[in-house]
Amino acid sequence: MNFLYLDEVDSTNLYGKRNLDSLADKTVIVAKHQTAGRGRLCRSWLDLGNQNLFVSLILKPGYEFNEKFANLTQYLSVKLCKIFEEYGLVAQIKWPNDVLINGKKIAGILSETVMQGNSFRGLILGFGVNISADFDEVKQVKDKEVTSLYLEIGKNIDCNEFLNNLLNTFFEDYNRFLEKGFSLIKHDYLAHAMFLDKEIAVQTFNETKEGIAKSVNNSGALVLEKNNEEFVLTIGDIL
Repeated sequence: MNFLYLDEVDSTNLYGKRNLDSLADKTVIVAKHQTAGRGRLCRSWLDLGNQNLFVSLILKPGYEFNEKFANLTQYLSVKLCKIFEEYGLVAQIKWPNDVLINGKKIAGILSETVMQGNSFRGLILGFGVNISADFDEVKQVKDKEVTSLYLEIGKNIDCNEFLNNLLNTFFEDYNRFLEKGFSLIKHDYLAHAMFLDKEIAVQTFNETKEGIAKSVNNSGALVLEKNNEEFVLTIGDIL
């Protein structure tokens, strides 16, 4: 791994996209501050201070795009759950990849694939983790309940310690995941899923789908049931 530390950037993902060709595979971009952090479906990720994590991984796993790459966000969500559990917490996943503690969001993930014509150039796997945000800081987020590692365990954790632990855990199974895809993590993913067998609403780009969350299929997609009819969602966020 190569580490690139930035004092301030619009977002680590945008920086990675702009400089993708010059960045080596498995480069880790770490910023103290983000001025335009982003989440899924064009949502923003608020900077709650420099003792939190704003990170993007540059990944160039091959010369052609593989559908398994789309599940790297879910793979990372499982790995994040494992790390939080090392601190004695019960972590949950809200499809597709938000990580929650006690029903409050503590980590978000955004993956962006870069293509040039039909050629795969790489992908940027970005994530934000609230490590040391205090009560007043998390209250700045108005659209959802959020928390931090500090608020959950009552003590400060070094960001670099957390990040190094996460990266080691991420890469120990990374090559196996590229071979097997979502099936490698499906059992662990479902064990952490907080949405199964519940009536939910899912926001896609242009509409809201409602139904019972019946399962997550072998491709990581969400299977909803309504009026005895099943339909499959490959993108969206549970409201």
